[in-house]
Amino acid sequence: MNNIQDNITLIIVNQYIGNINWYKTLFNFTHVKIDQYESYQKMSFRNRMVIVGSNGLINLSVPLENGRGQKGLIKDVKIANTSNWADQHMRSILACYGKSPFFEFYRDGLFSIYQQPFVFLQDLNMALITWVNRQLKYPGNISFTDKYQIDYGNGFLDNRHQIKPSQFQIVEKETKYVQVFEDRIGFQNNLCILDLLFCCGPNAKSFLINSK
Repeated sequence: MNNIQDNITLIIVNQYIGNINWYKTLFNFTHVKIDQYESYQKMSFRNRMVIVGSNGLINLSVPLENGRGQKGLIKDVKIANTSNWADQHMRSILACYGKSPFFEFYRDGLFSIYQQPFVFLQDLNMALITWVNRQLKYPGNISFTDKYQIDYGNGFLDNRHQIKPSQFQIVEKETKYVQVFEDRIGFQNNLCILDLLFCCGPNAKSFLINSK
């Protein structure tokens, strides 16, 4: 891979699986730390992902105890498991990607994670990120920060505030590939990484690297 940063550590926030641009950034670095001591931020991708169906974009959110307005650390945020949100997310993913070229190849591994009884949002997110990274053969290592820092010095790139749901489709360079419903609603940029994985399979890694 070209332009890999071995001497710089990337600082990022945890995402619910992560969108394509999040993964493009990830593949630029071999050393990554997820900030687990930041305060939970509402209206973010920490508990949300965007997929696409025949009628357009679909937001899937993991419900949280104390709602989205809580002020606790992200590592302490708990999932509200009183609802059947995991079943709903699996049904939505099936409806959107059941006919995609590689859905059957990845389905069992992905859905097995949704069937686990996670208590904390961070644990769910990391299980999903780890699974995706294994499919993409991501060569780096991801760990957690051990304290909160406002500023990081030399040797770090702070990317914690770069991706917001209100502008997530505004990116410098699109990652173009054939999507399931592209003929109906046009190409949709920077969706959840599952869209790229289900549509491109093993080639998803090449799309990420070549579009960086």
